Amino acid sequence: MSGDRADSAGRTGLQGRISQWLRGRGPKEATGDGGREALLLAAAGAGLPLAPAAYPAAGYGCSCDRVGCPTPARHPVSFAWQTQCTTDKAQIERWARHQPQANFITATGMVHDVLDVPLEAGRSALERLLGAGVEVGPVAESSDDRLLFFTLTRGTPEDEDEWWPCELDCHPETMDEHHGLRWHCRGSYVLVPPARLPGDDGRSVRWVRGLEHPLPDPLSLLETLTDACARYAGEEPDHASAAWPSRH
Repeated sequence: MSGDRADSAGRTGLQGRISQWLRGRGPKEATGDGGREALLLAAAGAGLPLAPAAYPAAGYGCSCDRVGCPTPARHPVSFAWQTQCTTDKAQIERWARHQPQANFITATGMVHDVLDVPLEAGRSALERLLGAGVEVGPVAESSDDRLLFFTLTRGTPEDEDEWWPCELDCHPETMDEHHGLRWHCRGSYVLVPPARLPGDDGRSVRWVRGLEHPLPDPLSLLETLTDACARYAGEEPDHASAAWPSRH
């Protein structure tokens, strides 16, 4: 099988797993605990590897014991999160039930990437993409004023040479320093909905387009997202430099 055909078959298989999982679970199961466990299991069933994360404590604080935590309620519990992340249903059920307050992260660069943009720019881009009939895929909204576009990854475990590290403008510990587009790929993570953020006003990360939508190729969204981010920042778009994540 050629590389293109194998890649297409892999994506079709992933999309089939998402649809099959959602048909089996159904939206009616998102009840009781606010749908938390069902949504986490749906994400895992769609192939998104998960691991427990910190949660809000004492207003704007974090459940971890790190003094002055720079990313409260937004980081994994374990330093070994990259190996801990799993799609195993039984393990995720145990975590969800034994850690009822925990947020969860999903590791990017294995099955999916995330294009993370300012909320205003993201909403404008989402409207344009949907109006043009583009398959957008799942989208999450964060009360940090960000919109997260979930896409297929540009590399796979079977094609190691196509992977790159996420030591770019979206490194989890330095995200607040970068206000434009952040491309989360290998070595990064994002909070997966439903997640709670620090504050007293119900701040959260939630799905605005769910996992029933197939994951698209990130390049099918990138130009529209970079255009929207450039307009948001009052700059001219630079498609040449935005076409691929940079390496530092």
